Amino acid sequence: MKTLLLVRHAKSSWDDPSQKDFDRPLNARGKKDAPEMAKRVHEKKIYIDTFVSSPAKRAKKTAQAFAEEYGKDKEDILFKPELYMADRKAFYDVVESISDNSQNIAVFSHNPGITEFAHGLGVLGITDMPTCAILAVKIHTDKWQDFRDAKKELIFFDYPKSES
Repeated sequence: MKTLLLVRHAKSSWDDPSQKDFDRPLNARGKKDAPEMAKRVHEKKIYIDTFVSSPAKRAKKTAQAFAEEYGKDKEDILFKPELYMADRKAFYDVVESISDNSQNIAVFSHNPGITEFAHGLGVLGITDMPTCAILAVKIHTDKWQDFRDAKKELIFFDYPKSES
């Protein structure tokens, strides 16, 4: 069994309209939500052993908040450029490339791709992954390369404004 956590980046700032999308930082709410959501996952006794993120600043900072909650260094995060503006195929390719030594992975990315990928997993009728939302899925396989066809089961879906 494997566990996949899909995490949309926390709320980002739009204060500087001239700033490139890739470089947008977290806003105050995002800086508060990311560590809080990481704590919620940790309290569910899910140990994340691999953190994989888009290299865009807002995703990177969200992943770093989660890594910090788990006592990991930011150098422990795998940055995958294909997760920025990713389509479903990119998500599948990234997940299927993870070492089988990793049991529980967290993937940090962006809309609309993360919502489309989450919806396509068929474990919950997700039509939107709000900022800093987490979809946790149990995968009935021992090999990440078999992820696409493996049976998937919802563990939980949570986001900052939910009543979890």
